[in-house]
Amino acid sequence: MTSAEDPGHDPGPPEAEERPAARLLLDEATVQGRVAQLGAELRADYQGVEPILVSVLRGGVVFLADLVRAAAMPCLVDFMAISRFDASKDTGVVRIEKDLDLDLSGAHVLVVEDIVDTGLTLTYLLRVLAARGPVSLRVCALLDRRARRIVDVPLSYVGFEVPDAFLVGYGLDLDERERGRREVLAVDDLEAVRVDPTLLDLPTRPDDAWRPPGA
Repeated sequence: MTSAEDPGHDPGPPEAEERPAARLLLDEATVQGRVAQLGAELRADYQGVEPILVSVLRGGVVFLADLVRAAAMPCLVDFMAISRFDASKDTGVVRIEKDLDLDLSGAHVLVVEDIVDTGLTLTYLLRVLAARGPVSLRVCALLDRRARRIVDVPLSYVGFEVPDAFLVGYGLDLDERERGRREVLAVDDLEAVRVDPTLLDLPTRPDDAWRPPGA
């Protein structure tokens, strides 16, 4: 009788499956489907007006480009570039490195964000933009990482509420790389991925452990 056949033999608990360094959170079809829905909402809400869509470089550019095509409506586009300093983490105050070229007075303005975390920086930027006299000022965010929220900032349009994880792809970077991915990945082992970026190529389907609210 082999040890495997011995009823008295205890093989011990099965080995736990090693969790991958990264997992697929939102695949391309899911992202593009939601962007199309957001575009349709914008087209209906801004019917008869020409809003100015404002994005902060660099993360929101990918989302903005797809959103403009999905909305298929008259609009203007402008960009801001910001830099943070020591106090930014606690106050949200940032240095504007590139300001808008367009005049916002009397305009309908939509701030297009890739992801909203604490809300501190976005709150500061909205205050800056509101002082320029727009008729309306709204926010469209692809991703809402609400678990990190410190300031309750109003979001008129949200693509997905996402978990508190390091996210990469579709404009979101890892050390200024990986922005061009068509999907959004959650990175669970950041150091391992920095050593071996090919680990980001492993996920092939959305993580079964997480679903967007209401899914």
